[in-house]
Amino acid sequence: MTTLIYDGSFDGLFTAVFEVFEYHYKDVEITGREKFFQENIFAEIHEVITQTDKSDRVLKKLEQHIGKQGIHQLLKVFLSDDPESEILILSAVKQSIQHPGENILENFADHDILKISKICKSVDRERHRMTAFVRFEKMKDGIFFAKIDPDFNVLPLIRKHFKDRYQDQKWMIYDLRRNYGILYDLENCDFFHPEEKPDFNQYQQKFHDEEKNYQTLWQRYFTKTNIVERKNLKLHIQHVPRRYWKYLTEKY
Repeated sequence: MTTLIYDGSFDGLFTAVFEVFEYHYKDVEITGREKFFQENIFAEIHEVITQTDKSDRVLKKLEQHIGKQGIHQLLKVFLSDDPESEILILSAVKQSIQHPGENILENFADHDILKISKICKSVDRERHRMTAFVRFEKMKDGIFFAKIDPDFNVLPLIRKHFKDRYQDQKWMIYDLRRNYGILYDLENCDFFHPEEKPDFNQYQQKFHDEEKNYQTLWQRYFTKTNIVERKNLKLHIQHVPRRYWKYLTEKY
């Protein structure tokens, strides 16, 4: 068994995939450096240095067979944080090479391809919910700030949505679980990675003076428009799962 350790990036993963073929590795596993734990002391370790020229060669070859949409599906698998994501992507690449000219991602009879399809549906569902349930709060510096805690790493998938929708104001979305976020300053929309996890203990003290008033108005509106006799908690939870409630202003 040879273990390829990469830096956790998308380019790093496809550099690792390239080197599986370059060095003719047969029995392999690929893992991010932060997740690596050597259980087998006899396993051969291969440190992967990310090289965009190698990853680009793999991606361009893949695109010829599965198209840009197929590449996007593999990106979703990568962002899913599934413990098997690397081996599933490697399996898809191998099958694409074995069956050139075919879109192997449509072969649901294959166990790995079927799992890729299921992961993509789950990630798409989470991406959609994030675009619906994100709640921005205006801070003293004028930036609209939102906290999220998605099951999957969907920030790269929702960046364009929010950039297109809120072009006239500064905003920031922060992933609490993965400790990074997106910042839009009216010109650039970039990811940022703080060295230390922010302290949210004094969070509400940083609200803009208008924010509390708007939150109170929204909570009153939500309460007044609610029809108690038509309350259907089971259906409500089906559309808005409880795990999202803690970040919804109307649920405070």
